[in-house]
Amino acid sequence: MRKFYFLVLFFSSGLGFAQEEKTFTKHHCFSFLLSHTYVSQGVIDGDRKWLILPSVALDYNYFFMPKWSVGLHNDLIIENFKVEKKEEVFERTTPIASALTAGFKPGEHFTYQFGLGGEFAKEEDFFLIRFGVEYGLELPKDWELVSNFVYDIKWNAYDSFSIGIGISKSFK
Repeated sequence: MRKFYFLVLFFSSGLGFAQEEKTFTKHHCFSFLLSHTYVSQGVIDGDRKWLILPSVALDYNYFFMPKWSVGLHNDLIIENFKVEKKEEVFERTTPIASALTAGFKPGEHFTYQFGLGGEFAKEEDFFLIRFGVEYGLELPKDWELVSNFVYDIKWNAYDSFSIGIGISKSFK
């Protein structure tokens, strides 16, 4: 039992030294990505097929700590399409998905995201849960080359995932 207490004490004291006070000056970050959205429940000529749809993303993140952020992420699918939901086919007219997200950036490149929001279209709106991961490569003058993978679960509807690439700019 003494060994257990010693180990807990040792590792907890080591964590205190490992957490240096990091100062950061860039709190705001805007990103623009070109992407493709994949939908497995798509319908083409009455047959169920995978759809690959062009989309764009405009994201804003506010870093309130060096590793933590909150944001507003918006994805717009540029095409109209049909999907099957419980054996019923319905159309989606250029839907936009918006989510309030929380992000965690444990290192220099990867950011893990979770969010809640909705997908909005002329026909019907859906509640969504979003999971995502983003990889960024720093460029000069606070620019960054980013790629992302986002998975949206739309309640009582269909799921989709997006893969994108773009740029982001950080500000004070």
